[in-house]
This record gives sequence, structure tokens and C-alpha cells, in this order.
Amino acid sequence: MARVEEILLKPLITEKASFATERNNRYGFQVQLKSNKNQIKEAVEKLYDVKVLDVKTTITAGKTKRAGKGVKKTSKVKKAYLRLKEGQRIEFFKGI
Repeated sequence: MARVEEILLKPLITEKASFATERNNRYGFQVQLKSNKNQIKEAVEKLYDVKVLDVKTTITAGKTKRAGKGVKKTSKVKKAYLRLKEGQRIEFFKGI
């Protein structure tokens, strides 16, 4: 099993994720491709000291992009959307 810090790569700070956070108490993270829902749940609960109710994951396929005469492909990305217990929050930018 990977360490807790290695499972969560970065939080999703997008308009869609921010809207879901305000409306449904749902937070988004980019996670390792090999991590499962239980590992993601444990990692968030340990790092942020919150209670996670459910985890939804999605894998976005890599895109094909042109680079000069050649073609390159970006890597796949796994995203996890977590719903927290009512009244709990995660502060990504403390003190800003």
C-alpha cells in the first residue's frame, strides 16, 4: 500500500469542483491511478481529519496532441470526488 501522502496528488481547484463544494459538500482530488476508493477515503480522513461519506472516482483518458510534425499523447488522470459529513469542511488555502 502506498503512503497516505502519495495517494492524493493535488486538489481539484476548478469552477465545477468549487460549485460542487458549495452546493453538495463534495471535494475533488487528483489521485494515483492504482489507488482504490478505500485507500482514498483513508488518506483524506487522516490528512484532513474529516469523515468521508462516499467516494466517486473517474479516469479521464489521455489526449492526443500535435507537437510539430509528430503526435504525442498525454497520460491518463484519475479523479476522486468525496462527499463529507454535514458541517465538515476542508480548507485548501489556510491563511490566504
